[in-house]
Amino acid sequence: MLIQILILITFLFYYPFSSFAANNPTYNVQTYGAKSNGKSDCTNAFLSAWAAACAATQPATIYVPPGRFLLRNAYFTGNLCKNTAITFRIDGTLVAPSDYNAIGNTGSWLKFERVTGVSIYGGMLDGQGTNLWACKNSGRSCPKGVTSLAFYNSNNIIMSGMYSLNSQMFHILIDGCNNVKLQSMKISAPGGSPNTDGIHVQQSSGVAVMNSNIATGDDCVSIGPGTSNLWIQNLACGPGHGISIGSLGWDLQEAGVQNVTVKTATFTGTENGVRVKTWARPSNGFVKDVTFQHIVMVNVNNPIIIDQNYCPDPHNCPNQESGVRISGITYEDVHGTSATQVAVKFDCSKANPCNGITLDEINLTFKDKPAIASCANAGGTADGVVKPTSCL
Repeated sequence: MLIQILILITFLFYYPFSSFAANNPTYNVQTYGAKSNGKSDCTNAFLSAWAAACAATQPATIYVPPGRFLLRNAYFTGNLCKNTAITFRIDGTLVAPSDYNAIGNTGSWLKFERVTGVSIYGGMLDGQGTNLWACKNSGRSCPKGVTSLAFYNSNNIIMSGMYSLNSQMFHILIDGCNNVKLQSMKISAPGGSPNTDGIHVQQSSGVAVMNSNIATGDDCVSIGPGTSNLWIQNLACGPGHGISIGSLGWDLQEAGVQNVTVKTATFTGTENGVRVKTWARPSNGFVKDVTFQHIVMVNVNNPIIIDQNYCPDPHNCPNQESGVRISGITYEDVHGTSATQVAVKFDCSKANPCNGITLDEINLTFKDKPAIASCANAGGTADGVVKPTSCL
């Protein structure tokens, strides 16, 4: 944990909030033709402002004034940038088309790739996902949907004070990145909206999510393969599916997850609290050195859960065991209420039992009955007061 703290402190001091220097050039998207009426397509105006900021020889700011700015798919690439410090200061709202076919299956609505030193302050992203969710829930044929904001293969990224509303699918994706800070984020979609994960992190290192509120129809934060040195602190989650490491282990050759800390988080009415989930398939993946600390559960269905037998479609994993090795998972000061009697569930792989699980000061209750713990193929220790009684 000390290593993770040092990484976080280094990041906070090395990338201070100093992007708004008065003598640096500012590019107003309205100068490039953007209209704030929420109806005119502003995509080219935003891309032109990006090109100008990229060509600058000193740190630059792209300014989005108050109003609603309609954008189709926008791809911001850093391949040709001379400038490695571009700040978006957003006082308005970026709006996706209400017709989901206008974006289609392109993967991302707003996509940044191979950028360094990009900062985004303020603003709202309105993904207008309602029509697509209705299509999916009706069983009709419809597009998969897109992530509202994605960063690929990028470094030294800051997002602060942004509000993401009603994304078609994931709200924010961090993939193949290093040193990313998300703070004071608000992410919102109805509890029944499909696949609207708040923040998904994979193949990335040195990501910090702090002081944020996430309410979605899927995971508040989902953690995919190849994630390391992830720090989550002061998070309010609900509705949604909680914080999930996984699903992992779909591929035989898969990068592991390590050095994850979730500290000071509250889960309210969520399907899960803190979860590790792996497919029941062969894999050389792993999860190790994870700490869940100072966690409050409020009427959560599965407050503490490890599920290594995830197999929603029997054709994908018939009669198989998860190959993902889980070790060094610590639960410290987790308390509150469970919506089900099984408040702690460790359903681990027969082929690769969980080991090194630590329960320290756990107090979870269930209505007027004692909460219980359930263990399968799990080993570890319990310290301090642990309720329900440990089954390790």
